[in-house]
Amino acid sequence: MTFPASFSGLPVMLLALLGTGGLLAGCQSAGGEVAVARQSAAVAVAAPAPAVALVPAAHSLAPTPLAPTSLAPLPDVSPELRAAVAELRGRLGPEAAALRPEVLERACVGYLNLRQAGRISRPGMLAIADMDLPSSEPRLWVLDLRAGQVLHRSPVAHGRGSGEGVQARRFSNTIKSACTALGFYRTQDTYRGKHGLSRRLRGLDAGHNDNALRRYVVLHSADYVSTAYMERHGKAGNSRGCPALPPDQYRAIISAVGEGGCLYLSGPGLESKWLDAAGAAQRLAAQGWR
Repeated sequence: MTFPASFSGLPVMLLALLGTGGLLAGCQSAGGEVAVARQSAAVAVAAPAPAVALVPAAHSLAPTPLAPTSLAPLPDVSPELRAAVAELRGRLGPEAAALRPEVLERACVGYLNLRQAGRISRPGMLAIADMDLPSSEPRLWVLDLRAGQVLHRSPVAHGRGSGEGVQARRFSNTIKSACTALGFYRTQDTYRGKHGLSRRLRGLDAGHNDNALRRYVVLHSADYVSTAYMERHGKAGNSRGCPALPPDQYRAIISAVGEGGCLYLSGPGLESKWLDAAGAAQRLAAQGWR
């Protein structure tokens, strides 16, 4: 997906009003309906949304996105496991060039441990969202580890409680926080709700994302992740905690991850018991990426 470098023709103030008055509908509430957060025009004028690419590049008002948090390599990763992840990265090709190696390594280690523990059941399927990258970028990858292929790459929204700017800076497992919750998830069954086809998510990291089912955190479509919205506002809109997907890609992504797959939402400060390099190396040696 590519985004135009500039827009022109409307006054900046009007564009700011449109940017903050857009869709902020998020995830399913306990009653299965969408909870909608609305801002008044007065609030929009006082605190306009970041105007990324809304004016010609030479006069852009957009803040420079913050650099993603530096992640140190996992400790005690065997040379064999590190080489296997590096080889996988090479096979994934240019579509995975923006997938940070340290994020891929963590995701693979977690996948292997979750497979060994029987917590996920879809062999070779791994979806990774680097929520430390700006929402203006396609920061979700769906990988087939066995084939070494990127099946899908798309933008993905973060919760408005995590920050209504282009980058997420707060993460929470708390009910009604409207935040994105980091960690490993098992993809669950599908259903049809307010957003149409949706897939439930079960959080597998206690204290980090294990309220996902109670919070109705699901994969679903959202107009505020559409190409038109992102071209207009320079970023994705915000959910109420769901990793919401573009309307033209959500069906294919929901189908690809299937039931029993692994989704990893990466971000700063995440500690997970599934990031056990020794256990992952044993699983890889015995079963490969299956």
